[in-house]
Amino acid sequence: MRLAIIGQQDFGKAALEAFIRRGDDVAAVFCAPEKGRPDPLRLAAEAMGVKVYQFPKLTDPDALTALRDAHVDIGVMAYVTQFVPQDFCNIPKNGTIQFHPSLLPLHRGASSMSWSIICGRTETGFSIFRPTDGLDEGPVLLTRAVPIEPEDTLGSLYFGKIFPMGVAGLVEVAEAVIAGKAPAIAQYEPHAGYEGIIRDAESRINWAHHVDITFNLIRGCNPAPGAWTTQDGKKVFLYESTKRIARTFSEVKGKKIGEIVAQDGTSLTIHGQGGFIDVHRVRMEGGKKGSAAESGLTVGMILGG
Repeated sequence: MRLAIIGQQDFGKAALEAFIRRGDDVAAVFCAPEKGRPDPLRLAAEAMGVKVYQFPKLTDPDALTALRDAHVDIGVMAYVTQFVPQDFCNIPKNGTIQFHPSLLPLHRGASSMSWSIICGRTETGFSIFRPTDGLDEGPVLLTRAVPIEPEDTLGSLYFGKIFPMGVAGLVEVAEAVIAGKAPAIAQYEPHAGYEGIIRDAESRINWAHHVDITFNLIRGCNPAPGAWTTQDGKKVFLYESTKRIARTFSEVKGKKIGEIVAQDGTSLTIHGQGGFIDVHRVRMEGGKKGSAAESGLTVGMILGG
């Protein structure tokens, strides 16, 4: 098939490589202008001799002209952060498909995987759908579920499960669309949910919350943006952790919420509502991620004050 890829970063790069390996003709790549490090998708496309476009907005008439001139059978959206208008999506002969890392209509929005962990779900997955002007609201072509294990973080969930399955799913659905064998099913709106992007306010730890909630927040923000607390007015980001439920009053007697109550050489133990969080990796504000035991945090400090 002849296609255009709209996307960025490692997921977009992996999708590009998957189609190229099959012998498909990737006629064009559209990725967002870079604000920091080079985009892996752009670099890979250029190395393969694929035409790359980086329009600040895909509503730009020049963007629509570029896609028309590519004469593609299908558009494939693989990790897209730009708004993609319907006028753009409708240009390919067989329209456009889009990847989203949740079981739509659950968890619409850019931080869908984080929220699935933070909310304590034991299952999530990915959907491939027909994009509309509504955010993640188009009819669904394929869903695949994956378990969220108790030890899963955002990183392990994405890179270990959803990423590889999602790339394969895009290839599968693109083939089905071209063959006319991909019926689109409207999302069931009564079950729909949307959450915003995880930023500072959402990733801040409240030690008065139950340790179940705190543990899920740390997992859902690992590796980015990092769940955080404070010590002496400075941010402390917490990453790898485990939780322990307090079974008796004697376990917590005399301990304050947010207090570091133990250090064993590899981790710090923090008292939270209903139990304890054992933290193994931290990053002090302005520093690099490292061992919790080497962070300078000590027993008796109160976090979050």
